[in-house]
Amino acid sequence: MSWQEELRKGIRTAEELAPLLGWSPEETARRAEVARRFPMLITPYYLSLVDPKDPRDPIGRMCIPSLDEFDPGGSFDTSGEESNTKLEGLQHKYAQTVLLLSSNQCAMYCRHCFRKRMVGLSEDELNRRVDEAVSYVKSHESVTNILITGGDAFMNANEIIGRYLSELTAIDRLDFIRFGSRIPVTLPERIYGDQEFLDMFAHYAQKKALYLVTQFNHPREITPQAIRAVRAMIERGVQVRNQTVLLRGVNDSGEVLGQLLSRLTRVGIAPYYVFQCRPVTGVKERFQVPIAEGLRIIDAAKARQNGFGKSVRYAMSHPRGKIEIIGALASGETVFKFHQSKDDADNARIFTRALPPSATWLDEDLNGI
Repeated sequence: MSWQEELRKGIRTAEELAPLLGWSPEETARRAEVARRFPMLITPYYLSLVDPKDPRDPIGRMCIPSLDEFDPGGSFDTSGEESNTKLEGLQHKYAQTVLLLSSNQCAMYCRHCFRKRMVGLSEDELNRRVDEAVSYVKSHESVTNILITGGDAFMNANEIIGRYLSELTAIDRLDFIRFGSRIPVTLPERIYGDQEFLDMFAHYAQKKALYLVTQFNHPREITPQAIRAVRAMIERGVQVRNQTVLLRGVNDSGEVLGQLLSRLTRVGIAPYYVFQCRPVTGVKERFQVPIAEGLRIIDAAKARQNGFGKSVRYAMSHPRGKIEIIGALASGETVFKFHQSKDDADNARIFTRALPPSATWLDEDLNGI
């Protein structure tokens, strides 16, 4: 079926999932309550990757609502997005980078989403005026790149994507433009099944360096369809990078994460970051892995790589900046380094922390760092 038909036939209610997963009426009612609070959407394609007989299936864990999502712990803004918002839908945290929230829609609503406050729900934070965003970029000389995300940037109509590309590629000062999208993972035919979309990227890739930053989290997501979508972008001159999220029950072993990194490099996708899962309300208790355990997993996964996979960085998106998690000292302290900072005073700063084994995040004030 076409990608438009895929979306129309997407699973949106617990009642639709119940016969596929063998839920009782009581279980269905509980899951339906979750889906009313945090919307559910699973494309038929992505659902086909789920093993319905395995209640711990890692693919299912990322797309099927869980009662754990009602846990009140955590926060809905774990990296200070509200404080970095300069215009409607425009965030400017790092001097060189402007982030545009172009959509609150996704082809599949990940249960580990760090923007659960808005995805599939509120449109209050979206960038509705391309001209205002372009004017902001033009007036801030420090800006050298743009990240267009959401939601999912590729859920926008071709006309909207083309408007961003037309306006932004004309700004000579910009080194590159990035699109954040999980479409290659969840609805790959949106890419390879839309010739207008592909022609548009081929055209603008001649004017400016374009990057697709996607999120493959498990080796089973790298299907022939996903590979076809990625290669279609690469053939049009778009470079593809991957940001994985370290997720409990999905990729929290050196073997699984190592397989993922290897398969990514095999198909021409450069692993970029492995991110510590954020302490988001409805996500924290179900998906976060302790930092100490995460270091062991990352090291084991990188040990399995033969080149590009070894360059991946383990990091967290903290309110103070993007902090690389480097390793553990013999003293038991963990070493961190600001990979990117909101304030110049933190630039490239290295610091250590004595963390309990269960620690999954750093305090917002970093205890005076």
